[in-house]
Amino acid sequence: MSRKDLLINGIRLGTACAGIRQKERDDVAVIEISEGSQVAAVFTQNAFCAAPVTIAKQHLSTQSPRYLLINSGNANAGTGQEGYQDALDTCQMLADEVSCECEAILPFSTGVIGERLPTALFNQALSDAVQDLSEDGWEAASRAIMTTDTVAKQASFHFETEGKKVSVVGIAKGSGMIRPDMATMLAYIATDADIDSDLLDQCCQNAVEKSFNRITVDGDTSTNDSCVLIATGRSGVRINQLGRFQEAVDHVFIELAQAIIRDGEGATKFITIGVKGGLDKKEALQVAYTIAHSPLVKTAFFASDPNWGRLLAAIGRAGISDLDIGKVSVKLGDVSLIEAGEPAKTYTEEKGAAVMAEKEITVTIDLARGTASETVWTCDLSYDYVKINAEYRT
Repeated sequence: MSRKDLLINGIRLGTACAGIRQKERDDVAVIEISEGSQVAAVFTQNAFCAAPVTIAKQHLSTQSPRYLLINSGNANAGTGQEGYQDALDTCQMLADEVSCECEAILPFSTGVIGERLPTALFNQALSDAVQDLSEDGWEAASRAIMTTDTVAKQASFHFETEGKKVSVVGIAKGSGMIRPDMATMLAYIATDADIDSDLLDQCCQNAVEKSFNRITVDGDTSTNDSCVLIATGRSGVRINQLGRFQEAVDHVFIELAQAIIRDGEGATKFITIGVKGGLDKKEALQVAYTIAHSPLVKTAFFASDPNWGRLLAAIGRAGISDLDIGKVSVKLGDVSLIEAGEPAKTYTEEKGAAVMAEKEITVTIDLARGTASETVWTCDLSYDYVKINAEYRT
């Protein structure tokens, strides 16, 4: 992706190294939002939400943000009133640096939970990050917000309407502690479209529901999950109905969400779980997530073992009332495992093993109960996932 693809008129980004947890790369990012922009955001549903999440919500409710302040290496979660003050102090530091109100800044943190934020490290770092602000800072920012991520995550989409170009650009971080209800992930997406705040909120909610709320690595909802959608209006294209604009935003959100799964901690396989024939979407998701969260299923994928009995067991315990197993069908890629509740006569172990050996695998379940369908993206569970998380603080 070229730097030209990662540009939004009205957005500048800068990074710096504060040395919060690592000394060899930048760990602080500042995103400057032009005046008159609209900002929408969604946050974690975790009751133990981090101090910066609480402050970001409060500040967003008072005025339109001018700056986003992000740090990696420390989540500032589970830190009580002192953590709240630490997050507020960093906002004030940036406010002093750029001469704006403290409430015009939204803070975000990611990293280790339960440790105080080393605010003294922010003084010089924030000054450096502000000096570094530029329109082409997206890639550097995507690296500065990483924790256990092995690759930086960026996405963009551009389309023309009324003879004018509209751009949507985004970055995200996330690799583990990923589960819907905002999955430890952070995402920052911006567009140069001109759109009212209410419609932007709706667009953001729609996009999150199709993307970040459809991924899971390990079933853990983080304390810090946040997703921000910014519209600067600089393209001169007015959005009065979502339509094509929603499709463009969805494209970027989904690409970022899938990038998180592809970079799941220790992941070796990208798995799509599609459930159709549900009575409603909730039921379809219930089955999909039961499969996606099953350690037995996920380890079988890692081992390339076509032990499809684990899929049946997960479907059966998903809690679907009055499930008629005599109608259920299951496919692994193009290979039928179960047809109308019976083992497929065409199935062979060799066919199953061939699909399981692939790096990208699709599981399709037909409940044959209705017309609702849903898709969830997940990954396998490897030795490295245990190692990464066992050694996370060492």
